[in-house]
Amino acid sequence: MWTAITRDVSPALADCQLSFVERDAIDVDRARAQHAAYRTALEALGCEVLELPAEAAFPDSVFVEDVALAFDELAIATRPGAESRRDEGGAVLDLLGRVRTLSRIEAPATLDGGDVLRIGKRVFVGISARSNAAGHGQLRDLLAPHGYTVESVAMRDCLHLKSAVTQVGEATVLVNPAWVDVAPFADYTNIEVDPIEPHAANAVRVGDALLYPQGFPRTQARLRSAGIEVTTVDVSELQKAEGAVTCCSILLRSGAGQSTAIA
Repeated sequence: MWTAITRDVSPALADCQLSFVERDAIDVDRARAQHAAYRTALEALGCEVLELPAEAAFPDSVFVEDVALAFDELAIATRPGAESRRDEGGAVLDLLGRVRTLSRIEAPATLDGGDVLRIGKRVFVGISARSNAAGHGQLRDLLAPHGYTVESVAMRDCLHLKSAVTQVGEATVLVNPAWVDVAPFADYTNIEVDPIEPHAANAVRVGDALLYPQGFPRTQARLRSAGIEVTTVDVSELQKAEGAVTCCSILLRSGAGQSTAIA
């Protein structure tokens, strides 16, 4: 059983932070409808979905993954690289603190959850404008007692590591090699995105199921050719805010480590 922490779309979404995509008009009502469908898809894949209310003061707050990390043994409050996002985490951390021991990334470190990819006991962290060397080091120190290794990964031309690579199978990653150094992922089967779909590397793995954005049919065909079935959702308005399917939820696994019974 999985629990997914989510948060409603802020009415100020159009004022979001952007780094690598051009600003385009965002239909907030449509974004809300897409986010509701995303939650429904998570439920269909076996998640208990928790819904936090919107934060009008924080345009990017729907992207809950960036403010906290959840492992079986502990949760970690990140310190986002964008200063405007550093006060987003309160309600998320309140929930996580009920079911996990809570640790924190402290200044001057910065770390965005979107830069952190966990595959088993290996944790990959993107070297990005949002996550600095001190953030990598503090994460390494927090996770080492629990048997995790932390590896820094070079990346370019995208916001977060998980814009460029995500896990799509037990030992398989979906990757855009134009945006990330693939050498750290040599131990896994690499499925490359179609070159004309550079944003197609982001997917949410829930157990053995995969939630994937609509709009990347060529890459979706590559996944299916590899025997990976996907459930698709339309997140086109959220993508205009430089979001993706991983960043709209924090997944916690029950039956491992500590309880996920959040009242």
